Amino acid sequence: MASLQLFHSISVPVFTATTLRRPLNKGRVTACLNVDVEAPNPLKLNSNGSKDVIEEEGRVIVGTYARAPVVFSSGKGCKLYDLEGREYLDCAAGIAVNALGHGDPDWIKAITEQANVLTHVSNAYYSIPQVELAKRLVANSFADRVFFTNSGTEANEAAIKFSRKFQRFNHPNNEQPAMEFISFTNSFHGRTMGSLALTSKENYRSPFEPVMPGVTFLEYGNIQAVEDLIKLGKIAAVFVEPIQGEGGIYSATKEFLQGLRKACDEAGSLLVFDEVQCGLGRTGYLWAHEAYGVYPDIMTLAKPLAGGLPIGAALVTERVSSAIVHGDHGSTFAGSPFVCAAAIAVLDKIANPSFLSSVSKKGHYFKEMLTQKLRGNPHVKEVRGSGLIIGIELDVSASPLVDACRDSGLIVLTAGKGNIVRLVPPLIISEKELEHAAEILHGCLPVLDSSN
Repeated sequence: MASLQLFHSISVPVFTATTLRRPLNKGRVTACLNVDVEAPNPLKLNSNGSKDVIEEEGRVIVGTYARAPVVFSSGKGCKLYDLEGREYLDCAAGIAVNALGHGDPDWIKAITEQANVLTHVSNAYYSIPQVELAKRLVANSFADRVFFTNSGTEANEAAIKFSRKFQRFNHPNNEQPAMEFISFTNSFHGRTMGSLALTSKENYRSPFEPVMPGVTFLEYGNIQAVEDLIKLGKIAAVFVEPIQGEGGIYSATKEFLQGLRKACDEAGSLLVFDEVQCGLGRTGYLWAHEAYGVYPDIMTLAKPLAGGLPIGAALVTERVSSAIVHGDHGSTFAGSPFVCAAAIAVLDKIANPSFLSSVSKKGHYFKEMLTQKLRGNPHVKEVRGSGLIIGIELDVSASPLVDACRDSGLIVLTAGKGNIVRLVPPLIISEKELEHAAEILHGCLPVLDSSN
């Protein structure tokens, strides 16, 4: 306990419309107050444990999430801790967000210093961190310019608008310029209405139809189907994930992405790479498409870019940017000094070649280890992925295995149709921690027999 003595000099006027316009410190009344103050403990505030928090959440939060029954209260590195003090190895990273783990000291330093200086001014004004982050993104990518957003779905919404505006700008005399889009099976591009229209899962779209019209879903990897449709001249852009995350950890082939680039160039359509989940070091390359030697007109980013703070970005070529003018798009919060300072700290670390090399090495080690440990189980059909985005395909639901892993201290995700275990740990994870994750997964496999 600390004894705190407070001295207040206050006035007690009658507040009218007139007096509210005047300074309120003309008259003074002095009061002295002795108060015993205890520093607030976030573990004690309004809660006696996880059960209370879960019950309170059910009363005040809209029920859009089927949450796992755990309340995380702190994290450090690749470890998470719940309210009861149990430790978990985090191989979900907030759905591929916490690339530097929890509590990275350089990230904390960056946001603390920026919070003490300037957090937000809106995009009606210039700010240094936004410009510095854009310069770094341009210097480390194919892009010439950047548009900032607050999330991945917003980045894809921007790409939709930019693609349509590009077609109108470049065909001013065409009364019906190309306004439609190609997306693919197992795709996920977001939850807002435009991005949702590009997302293949029907159960995501159907409750909110009609969504944005003009989207055709083609088989992921089928370049002939793309060529047949795009030559009709109605396609503004093709949206594709070089590695599908939510859809099940499916990687495109080099021939497929090369074919998309060629088809788009011939038809005058734009090629958009959605790297919201697979980009920024996740595959061992800074950008997933670098492994293929194929470059887009627009790339969308989000998840790991600000280390857990909300950010998204649409990176574009000068050719695309030239079609966009003042007022075509905007955001109040996007690219704030606070969030951009965090993103600079993240990007500077991940873009280091030695960091990327370590991700590639650990990813190869992890996938090989998982293949060796799990391949004897009849329910395991395939271990696939690149770098530290790995999927374990099962012939049954993955949920019992995910639950068993959590009960054993390992956090993993599902993907695809619910039959794939998704592993997207912090990129800083150690080989020893990966070994521990593989041991837990192997030890929990018998639950697949008992639950099915």
